[in-house]
Amino acid sequence: MEGSFLRHALVALLIILLQFSTNLASNPSDNSNIEYIRTSCSGTIYRRLCYRSLSVYAAKIKSNPKTLANTALNITLKATKSTSRMMVKMSRFPGMIPRETAGAVADCIEVIGDSIDELQDSMDELGHIRNSNFWLTMGDVQTWVSAALTDEDTCVDGLQGRPLNRYTKTMIRRHILKVAHLTSNALALINSYAAGSNPPSP
Repeated sequence: MEGSFLRHALVALLIILLQFSTNLASNPSDNSNIEYIRTSCSGTIYRRLCYRSLSVYAAKIKSNPKTLANTALNITLKATKSTSRMMVKMSRFPGMIPRETAGAVADCIEVIGDSIDELQDSMDELGHIRNSNFWLTMGDVQTWVSAALTDEDTCVDGLQGRPLNRYTKTMIRRHILKVAHLTSNALALINSYAAGSNPPSP
């Protein structure tokens, strides 16, 4: 009798799982949203990072280029803030940063702070874009995101050849490069959004 109950329970479980998987497979909007992310990311330099960071927001983005650009900016801003906090903590930890490298790290923290401001300004402007000021606003957004990317490159260049232990150098380089790559992708998606001949209504 116990064996019969287990068989019925397993059959019921299989039916539920089959229905669940069928529902997932039969939702064409989910597939089209994911495909939109994949297609959009094909125009970026760091495609895998682009798809990995944005695909989880596919249901929110749908096929809206403005929402796509804004989401990419938001992800980049969060990563930049996280990197800035990490570098500040490292700079304050005794013995983590050699004295002869402290100035370069301080400069790096400063330019990353500038990058945060520029990304935030870009998000604010994108949130207030209208048909009447589309091209002017997009020009400002593109300029700020480009400046943020330059700031991140400046940080990496400033630390080249500076004495750092392997762990610190690896951590800083990994985080800064990820932020730079996210910024590059966001700029590419912003450029794609701006390239439309007819600016979409907000």
